[in-house]
Amino acid sequence: MAKAKKTISDLIMEYFRKHPKKELQHGPVVDWVEEQYLKLYGRKPRDIWRGIRRLYQEGFLIKVRKGVYKYDPDLIQKKELHDFPPDVKEAIFKKDGYKCIVCGRGKEDGVEIHADHKIPLDKGGTNTIENGQTLCSEHNLLKKNYSQTEFGKRFLIRLYQEALEKNDKRMIKFCEEIFDVYDKYGINSHIKRPDRKFRESK
Repeated sequence: MAKAKKTISDLIMEYFRKHPKKELQHGPVVDWVEEQYLKLYGRKPRDIWRGIRRLYQEGFLIKVRKGVYKYDPDLIQKKELHDFPPDVKEAIFKKDGYKCIVCGRGKEDGVEIHADHKIPLDKGGTNTIENGQTLCSEHNLLKKNYSQTEFGKRFLIRLYQEALEKNDKRMIKFCEEIFDVYDKYGINSHIKRPDRKFRESK
């Protein structure tokens, strides 16, 4: 079995775990991660600083002040009590083929994956395989910021815009019909659907 690739997030957390509870400026972290990534893959990594910010947004790092973060294993342990147990998390990843259910990317693509609760624990969800789904860091963060239906609509808007660029009439029609369903039931009307220039030009 091929050894799993280390992602930029893996390397960032590796550095912070080596310096627990220390206030670290982002500069030395970025330098170390870049050095390790070059050794592993022979090329420079992209957006290390963005990766640090994302790990803070996801609750793995603490922001002390601008450009300074720290890792506190005690706080992370408390956070992990609310996460899926390791065996359940592994079963969720296996169920989804170790790939994000939205974009299809996984660790083989150098992308961090997460076991996400379909129904959040604070809304009655459980730490079960059935309530779990695999998301990459990008889509996990999107879902944390929005509800399930908001997340779906925003992703649909992205699909629609890509379909317009490619003039994919079948996908454009599909997306517009889903937007009609959102409108019919008054779901997430605060998120404006894209304009209908394509429909009006037909």
